[in-house]
Amino acid sequence: MLNHDEALDLVFRALGDRTRRALVERLVRGPASVSELAAPLTMSLAAVVQHLQVLETAGIVRSEKVGRVRTCRIEPEALRTGEHWLGHQRTAWEGRLDRLGDVLGEPGTSEGSTT
Repeated sequence: MLNHDEALDLVFRALGDRTRRALVERLVRGPASVSELAAPLTMSLAAVVQHLQVLETAGIVRSEKVGRVRTCRIEPEALRTGEHWLGHQRTAWEGRLDRLGDVLGEPGTSEGSTT
C-alpha cells in the first residue's frame, strides 16, 4: 500500500494535466464509457486510455469492463486526499496572513506615527 505522501504525489501528478482534469470533470457527473469520454476530445482512443490509466494509478478513477464496454467512475476518496492537503495549507497560510495583518495593524508601527 502507498503511504500518504506517495498517494498525494500521484493525485497531483494525475491532475496536473488539462486532459485528465477534463476527464475527471466529466466523470464527476456520473459514470461513462471510455468511448463517451473520448468523444469530445481531439485525440485517439488509445491516448484517452493512457490518460485514464494515469487517473486509475492515482486512484482517482476506477473502471470495469462488461462485455466490450469499459465504464469509468470517479473514486472520491483520492480526490479528498488532495482536498484535505490543500485545506490544511490554506488554513496555515490564512493563520500566517492574519498574524501579519495583526502586526502591520498595530498602533505605532506605521510610518509617520509618533510614540
